[in-house]
Amino acid sequence: MTVLSPSAARVQALLDSIGLGHRVVEHEGSTRTSEDAANAVGCAVTQIAKSLIFRTKETGRPVLVVASGANRVDEKAVGRLIGEKIERADPEFVRESTGFAIGGVPPIGHAVPPLVLIDDDLLRLETIWAAAGTPNAVFRLTPADLVSMTGGRVETVRKA
Repeated sequence: MTVLSPSAARVQALLDSIGLGHRVVEHEGSTRTSEDAANAVGCAVTQIAKSLIFRTKETGRPVLVVASGANRVDEKAVGRLIGEKIERADPEFVRESTGFAIGGVPPIGHAVPPLVLIDDDLLRLETIWAAAGTPNAVFRLTPADLVSMTGGRVETVRKA
């Protein structure tokens, strides 16, 4: 049995507590970008569920957008959907609000519970892969699992 790094082990413990049998897999190479992750697991870039952290401009609250790896997020649309303008979060805010570094942010287990929006394109897929705490760790799940784990709202968030 492979020993997971501390951050990946933390995500595995969360997954174990959910009880659906998800397994974190750490790769020797990077899974930091959607392309890297797709190559590592042998899937299409569209099947990568990338976790992007934004910050609301007025209240400073974290916003998690879980988007298909093939899509760019329409930040103005996200702002309209949550009723507050957003801005890109800097690495320090990402680490403080999630407990993880950029490139390894999972969709669950954040230090500060974020507002969560899920790209509706992900719901068209049978299986997807999400980051699992480090820039080289991922886990496989279904879009329905993602929605139930995060409590996120499914919305159109991709840039046209």
